[in-house]
Amino acid sequence: MQRRLAAIMVADIVGYSSLMEDAEEHTAERLARCQALIEEQVSSLGGRVFNTAGDACLAEFRSAINALRGATESAMGWPAAQMAIR
Repeated sequence: MQRRLAAIMVADIVGYSSLMEDAEEHTAERLARCQALIEEQVSSLGGRVFNTAGDACLAEFRSAINALRGATESAMGWPAAQMAIR
C-alpha cells in the first residue's frame, strides 16, 4: 500500500439555506462565483478540488502550508463575492 501526505481544506457558506430561501437565483449565481474563486486559488497552490456538494467544497493539498494559504486567500476573496465562509 502506497501512502501519501495530504492536507484537506473544507469550506462552506454560512447561512446558505437561508440565503437560498430568500433569493435562490441570486444566491446560486454568487455560489458559482465563490466556487470559481476557490477552484482558482486551490489550483494556483498546487491543490485540487475533489468534491463539492451544495455550498460545501473539499480540496486536497500535498502541503499543510498551501492548504492554509488556500483557505486564507479564498476567504479574503469571498467579500468580493459577497459571501462569508467558516
